[in-house]
Amino acid sequence: MENNKPINILAIAGSLTSTSSNLNILKAIAKIAPPNVVIVIFQGLDKLPHFNPEIKDPIPTVTRFKQMVKDADGVIFSTPEYAFGVPGVLKNALDWLVFTGELNEKPVAAISASPLYSGGDKALASLLLTLSALGTNMGANSSLSIADIKNKMSGSGEITDNETTPALRAVLTDLITRIVLGSPLI
Repeated sequence: MENNKPINILAIAGSLTSTSSNLNILKAIAKIAPPNVVIVIFQGLDKLPHFNPEIKDPIPTVTRFKQMVKDADGVIFSTPEYAFGVPGVLKNALDWLVFTGELNEKPVAAISASPLYSGGDKALASLLLTLSALGTNMGANSSLSIADIKNKMSGSGEITDNETTPALRAVLTDLITRIVLGSPLI
């Protein structure tokens, strides 16, 4: 990748809630990204139909989603934990990518944030397992679990905790490093 070319990262929140902590985490990451990193937050998980491998005709919302994933240099996920797992809308979106390979060897990062002290660790483990099955490129610092998120954000969704922003920066830096494949850090 050329050093002057922008790095395009697709950010996907696993929650449909407009005030979701996980959506706010992605917004916080976009704010701390280097100037040559463009982070686009995907809108439309709720528009993807239920995954069905027998559907052969193109579905515009699925085609758009797959193209955005394919065109991204990397993808970062941030998800809550629902009933000890990944929310159905996020799993459904990932299921649409199983047979077509848009995430194969794609650098990704995964975050789970929860008001619980477990930090959504079960959702994160489930997401990491799915991302592994999809053949993604992950490193040692590709994931982060954030516990007690409600006490680490303001009511407007800004990060207020002194340890959370550096942890998010470390995940982003790891992702960017894998995208540029050893080029000097930005």
